[in-house]
Amino acid sequence: MAIAYGQRIDDDTEFALWRIEEQAADLYKQLQLNGEEKAFVEKISNGKRHLHWLGTRVLLRKMLRTEEYIDCRVDEHGKPYLFTLPYHISLSHSFEYAAVMISKKSPVGIDIEQIKDKIVRIASRFLQPSELAFISNENKIQQLYVCWCAKEAIYKCYGQKEVSFIDDILIKPFTFAPHGNVNAILNKGGININYTVGYLQYEDYMIGYVKG
Repeated sequence: MAIAYGQRIDDDTEFALWRIEEQAADLYKQLQLNGEEKAFVEKISNGKRHLHWLGTRVLLRKMLRTEEYIDCRVDEHGKPYLFTLPYHISLSHSFEYAAVMISKKSPVGIDIEQIKDKIVRIASRFLQPSELAFISNENKIQQLYVCWCAKEAIYKCYGQKEVSFIDDILIKPFTFAPHGNVNAILNKGGININYTVGYLQYEDYMIGYVKG
């Protein structure tokens, strides 16, 4: 299978989606893994988590356009990074899709989520009253997913643990469109960072992506 969707953000930043239609064995054949990675894959060798892990790594290889071994590690905060290649990366997955974002110069964050009604029930757990106030009835579910994906993308881009979606990341008011940008602020312990987060509704999925 080929890349389902790709978008270039600027000269050194892009993201892509991979629709996972292959069997795990077919994805596995496209990878080069070391002993530790092989053991991890065996440990998770059932269900979607297995396919998601393999799918994101296959997509990463395609985007980096290499057949060589990719040493992809995870730091103490759970953020993936490339040990020997000069790229910042972010990985995400949801149901049938894997998503990868790469940049040569800046930290990045990406999140993909399948759009479901259940987000309405949990909105108050990740949005402040001031954020809930600008959510429209017309596109409520999509707009809530934009907020969630934007906060998740910022969390991944910032790359530190102990960040609260509701307390530390604030989304500025915006009107929903199928493809657009939202402004947000991460404010925690003296850290104050403004972000512009891109978002895209793709089929019945929402994607949030940001460059630091």
